[in-house]
Amino acid sequence: MTGEGANLKSLKFLTNFRKESSQFAVIGLGRFGRAVCSSLHQMGYEVLGTDIDEKLVTQALTQKIASHAVQLDSTEPEALKEAGIYEMDTVIVAIGNYLQESIITTLNVKEAGVKYVVAKASSEVHGKLLERVGADKVVFPEYEAGCTLAESLTKPALLDRFELDTDNSIVEVLVPEEFHNRTLAELELRIRYGVSILAVAEDDQFIANPDSHYKLTQGSIMIALGNNKDIQRLPI
Repeated sequence: MTGEGANLKSLKFLTNFRKESSQFAVIGLGRFGRAVCSSLHQMGYEVLGTDIDEKLVTQALTQKIASHAVQLDSTEPEALKEAGIYEMDTVIVAIGNYLQESIITTLNVKEAGVKYVVAKASSEVHGKLLERVGADKVVFPEYEAGCTLAESLTKPALLDRFELDTDNSIVEVLVPEEFHNRTLAELELRIRYGVSILAVAEDDQFIANPDSHYKLTQGSIMIALGNNKDIQRLPI
C-alpha cells in the first residue's frame, strides 16, 4: 500500500508519539510514509517499513530510511502478524489514498492489540471512519501543509509553530513594529491578546521567561504560547 505526503512543523507530528514508544512500524512507503520512516530512523528509533509495492520496499532498504523493510499486503492479518507488526509500540498507517485498504489495515492492527495507531486520512469522511475503527490519532498531512503555506503567505513574521493540541500552540514570531521599544508590562500581551511570552531571542542571546520590564526590539524573535485564535490576532 502506498501513502502520500528540520523544522518545528515536522517535529510537531513526531512529538505527538508517546514517549515510551521505541519501536515503530510504518505501513505504506509513499512520500508521507517515507518521510516518517526517515525522520524516526534518523532519531535513532527502530523502524519497520512495509508496502505492497516491492519497488518501494527496495527503495527504503537502498536509501536506508528504515531499520527493516518488508513487502506485504496489510489487509491480510496473518501477513502483519508474521512481519511482527503487532509487537510494535506504535504503528503508522500511511495509506492515505486507498480508503478501503487504509481502514482495513487500521482495523487489523487495533484488533490485534497494538496500543497506539496513527492513521493518515485523505478527507474528513476518511478521518471519521478511521476513528470509528480505532485509530488513536488521525493526521491530514496535505491539509496541514496547506495551512502552513497559507500562514507563511499571510503571516510572514510567523516563523514556526508547534501545536500542543488542536487549539493551542507555541509560535516563533518576529517582534512587530507596534511592539518596538515597549516593555512586556506596557504591551499587556496576556490581557490584550491572550498570549504569554516564553522567551525572546535577540543578538544571539536567548532569554527564557523574560520579566515584565523586558523591552522588545523590532525584528528580534519572541516565543509565544496561546490559543490559536488569539495568536492569529497578533499584529504580525
